[in-house]
Amino acid sequence: MSAVFPFREVIPAEHGGDLPEAVDLVVIGGGVIGTCTALFANRAGLKVLLLEKGRIAAEQSSRNWGWIRVQGRDMAEIPIALEAQALWQELDALCEGRLGTRTVGVGYLAKSHAEMESFAGWLEEAKPLGVSSELLDAAQAKALTGASDSPWVGMLHTPTDMKGEPWVAVPELARLAAAEGVLVRERCAVRGLERSGGRVTGVVTEAGTVRCEQAVLAGGAWSGLFLKRHGVTLPQLSVRSTAMATAPLPQLVNKAAVDDVLAFRPRADGGYTLAPSAFSELFLGPDAVRHARPYLTLARQGSFDVHFRAKAPAGYPDAWGTARSWRDDEESPFERMRILSPDPNAGKVASTRAQFAQHFPQMGEVPLQASWAGMIDVMPDVVPVVDHVAQIPGLIVATGMCGHGFGIGPGFGRVVADMVHGRDTGHDLTRFRLARFSDGSKLVPGPNL
Repeated sequence: MSAVFPFREVIPAEHGGDLPEAVDLVVIGGGVIGTCTALFANRAGLKVLLLEKGRIAAEQSSRNWGWIRVQGRDMAEIPIALEAQALWQELDALCEGRLGTRTVGVGYLAKSHAEMESFAGWLEEAKPLGVSSELLDAAQAKALTGASDSPWVGMLHTPTDMKGEPWVAVPELARLAAAEGVLVRERCAVRGLERSGGRVTGVVTEAGTVRCEQAVLAGGAWSGLFLKRHGVTLPQLSVRSTAMATAPLPQLVNKAAVDDVLAFRPRADGGYTLAPSAFSELFLGPDAVRHARPYLTLARQGSFDVHFRAKAPAGYPDAWGTARSWRDDEESPFERMRILSPDPNAGKVASTRAQFAQHFPQMGEVPLQASWAGMIDVMPDVVPVVDHVAQIPGLIVATGMCGHGFGIGPGFGRVVADMVHGRDTGHDLTRFRLARFSDGSKLVPGPNL
């Protein structure tokens, strides 16, 4: 499980071949949500085609921290996140341990008693849902993390939370899906939907049209752009998030933890994944201006360290020059940028390594093996959208995971597969409805932890 980040190049693609003439379901987007949806829909008896414009998991699904957590989630997500943890363990067993999943526990470290009170409020609400979380004092937090320099007054700790290895795990899930019968195609962008009487009857790709009865859009940061071309408004933005991997170090910290500036977790290759915890960067573009209003409530909270950048680089989903409409026979923005691969923030890479070294000087020098960045698809209330698109019968959207998608991926994949079938998903999905942004509902942001 190399820490050399693999997804900066599009070729060679692993999954190729001719497109079928028709399938039951097309899943658009080969990240963790799309891959898991395809896997579970195939298991439910559907003929499934999974299409990815670049490489499986090459965008945020391989660039995240690798946490598989229940801790800190919105109350509506917790039951699905608990299911996802069980599914991760089952899938890892099927993949003979190659997903890198391991129960390490997740800790939120507090530097103030006000933060501890916030943790306690979340725990009081979450406890009846079956979480294993607990509040620890300063001495317990220091003992659990092994930090020499400990500014923390306490910790919210969930011992049953897990981690995986994202850029290994999601491609392995795609291989599992393909082995079970899912048709997986990389370097095949979907330009649009074919409809009859308003209903989905197929998808138009750069390689031709595939007939289908239903489609699932799991396009991450590109989902809003795809929907806009079809007349559907989704107030989705994307922010740049930087992360890095150290070279192998003494495994003195076997815990995933985060405070207001630093996040860390052990890696399967003997190093650590590090990240500046709350820091993100928003590139200003047409959608950032158009959708500013619904984000005001979140901005007033002040819980995210968001820094504005003058404009999105060329080709990004919200760049000023990115096309918002195109014909089915024209090259789409999805083909012009196969992999959305932003450069990491070099200053944050340096400061994050220094902070980790300060807390754990017993490890010695913290050598950098790789650094990268991803574009996290966010929503105004920090809660995903998982819903049928009312304006386009036959289309389901599953996006806006707000940086939580990797851990909950198998759970939402199973849920969306049941939505395709018209079955009871076993969960209340009201919180995730698309119409909450247009029906006058008051937006309630997720946990401010």
